[in-house]
Amino acid sequence: MVKFARRLGVEAWYVTSIYHDGNPVVGERDIELTGRNYVLFEKDPYIGLPTIRVASFKTTWPPRRIVFRDFVTVLNRIDREIGLDFIVTHSTLWNGPEDAAKWILWKKLMKHMGENVRITIMGHMSHYQPPDPQRYSLFERTYRMAWNATALPSVFKAASIILVLTPVEGEDMITLGASPETIHLFPGGLDDDTADLISKADPRLFRDKYKIPSDAKIVSYMGTVEYRKNPLAVVKIARAFKNRRDIIFVIAGRPGDQWEEVVQAAKNLGNVVITGELSEEEKASLIKASYLNIIMSRMEAFGLTQLEFMYGGVPVITSAVYGQKWLVRDGIDGVHVGGPEDIKGAVRAIENLLRDEGKWSEMSRNARERAREFLFSKLIKSLFDRVETLLKR
Repeated sequence: MVKFARRLGVEAWYVTSIYHDGNPVVGERDIELTGRNYVLFEKDPYIGLPTIRVASFKTTWPPRRIVFRDFVTVLNRIDREIGLDFIVTHSTLWNGPEDAAKWILWKKLMKHMGENVRITIMGHMSHYQPPDPQRYSLFERTYRMAWNATALPSVFKAASIILVLTPVEGEDMITLGASPETIHLFPGGLDDDTADLISKADPRLFRDKYKIPSDAKIVSYMGTVEYRKNPLAVVKIARAFKNRRDIIFVIAGRPGDQWEEVVQAAKNLGNVVITGELSEEEKASLIKASYLNIIMSRMEAFGLTQLEFMYGGVPVITSAVYGQKWLVRDGIDGVHVGGPEDIKGAVRAIENLLRDEGKWSEMSRNARERAREFLFSKLIKSLFDRVETLLKR
């Protein structure tokens, strides 16, 4: 969002913690010595964007999360020193959205009572996933439910825009208390630079590196090798094609909690290639080389990887959970199967598209056309047009 806002000529900053991948970029003591509880980088050394790193600390509960220190005061200082017309808070289960909501409501009240206060428009993007018992432990699930019940109402009261990845998520936000008129569809977005890389990619780069014959059709899974994304199901599907030499299954991505199980299950299958994490160039080459993309995920808020494959003209076989059932249109640019454990349905879908080149070509065109509508440059322009309208009220 920051990168493409800047390309529109908007002064934008990424506000984040002092940590990158769990390690401090700046020391908390160093931030305290500035006297303002944040450090500004014109170009952050790790993410390469204009960034404001806020004094913060790791929490023991909820686990794996980071919270900002004295964030309302920090927002006041940023507003005074730089100016804040529009702020988007991301995610849930931490204090950033809650504190921003308090600050926004305070400014609105000051304005209402006659003070000369510059109004800031607040947007919130939850990246919401339902507290599903199949994914979350009881401890984690109940914490999410408690946060949704206590924090989201204040966020909804303060925010003028609720950004959602899909209409499915939008319906959930309304059920949780958001006003329908605040909902703004902002579906992840395909980075224009990534799209350009995919367009220019050479499929031979991946095939040559992994010694995949040029006449073999590739069915690709790309993502973290973890239980939630269920790549083990892809190995089970590949087993149904083990006697065919014209189809190869690729499992590409960073090792996660299902890595060992996937490697072990694929050990005796000659039609499965497991790569580990790929470079951006290798990812683009794999996309261009693929005949189908497959995702048998147990939970997927949206599916940015599927959008990248679709931009490359690759139809998607999907378990159609949550946002996936909206992103991938069944029978148009992909195939919905009967959930994450529907191995037979996925095998049947692949067989049908291997037999029917005409149908595959039609889905390929449709997938590419749909993905073009999700280019980030288009999405950010639409969002900023709405913000400008709100600022003029």
